[in-house]
Amino acid sequence: MNKARRTLIASEVLAVRTAIENLRFALSNLQDIANAEQECYDNMPEGLQNSDQGERILDCAQALELNVDDMDTAISSLDDAIDGIEEAAGQ
Repeated sequence: MNKARRTLIASEVLAVRTAIENLRFALSNLQDIANAEQECYDNMPEGLQNSDQGERILDCAQALELNVDDMDTAISSLDDAIDGIEEAAGQ
């Protein structure tokens, strides 16, 4: 691989790493929202927890948590892939 292509790869790797960091920031915010929903549910009286509203809040908190975990796994995969690209390019 010549120097010009290695330079292009380095530039694109940096762009992907920046995007990954932005995703991590957004993911952290989503985790905070999931935690807030769960806390809201946990602090409700039992009668309200069993209401339609309580069930919606719990469903939302659980869905957010599940999907945040999935996104975290995806971000880890992106990290591994970009590491592999750097290795292949000899960076």
